[in-house]
Amino acid sequence: MFYLLSKIFWALAQPLSIVAVLVLLGIVLSAFGRRRLGLAASGVALVTLVLCGFTSLGFLLIRPLEDRFTRPETMPASVDTIIVLGGSTLARVSTARATAELNDAGDRLTEAVALSLIYPEAKIVFSGGAGVLEPNLEPEATTAERFFLAMGVAPERLVLEGESRNTDENAEMTAALIGSSTGTTLLVTSAFHMPRSVGLFRKVGIDVIAWPTDYRSSGLEGFGFDIANPPHNLNTTTIAIKEWIGLAVYYWTGRIDAMLPAQASN
Repeated sequence: MFYLLSKIFWALAQPLSIVAVLVLLGIVLSAFGRRRLGLAASGVALVTLVLCGFTSLGFLLIRPLEDRFTRPETMPASVDTIIVLGGSTLARVSTARATAELNDAGDRLTEAVALSLIYPEAKIVFSGGAGVLEPNLEPEATTAERFFLAMGVAPERLVLEGESRNTDENAEMTAALIGSSTGTTLLVTSAFHMPRSVGLFRKVGIDVIAWPTDYRSSGLEGFGFDIANPPHNLNTTTIAIKEWIGLAVYYWTGRIDAMLPAQASN
């Protein structure tokens, strides 16, 4: 139920949906003679669209998430387990064409391959199912397996978890699959996604070393207009808002122990 409600909520709460709802509300209000209210709703829609798509707002929102965890200054002498979270492939295309098409978070997979070369004895645990409300899509673990094998990773090194649909289930099902005694364990996921992910893995008893990747901000942005790539700006803002909401909901429902988990040394 939590998974379904979260999908429905986000379908309505994402910035582009809010803009669409406000524009529709403005049209309806104007049609019923409430012209001022209609113009106000349309005005709020325009401001929302400009802030999310034509300014650097999204980069400012995502930066604290990306800066929360850093890679270790000194590489571990050995690594027993590399956990890689799903969300890095295009499910429809990968399933239909029997390939492994990567999305903007594809660094999760490519970084895992690089780490597998540094630590050739480490097991690679990939966690990701068919996390969209659409039937007949292969689990992302199947897509990831195809990618890893194509990159030369030995099949006996792979541990695949293909039932989870969100980050909460990633942690729970990975723990059920491999237990908590995983030795030195790296967690590979997008930098903005790392605080929530680490919090969840700590909750299930797996102590991980964060290996963030897929950065969306440079860390140098100030607030201002940015018209070079509005779709990218809108996407970044959407991701940042979603992640902050996710952290709040997971904390309020007891899934993580801190609103914004931090590195153990902090």
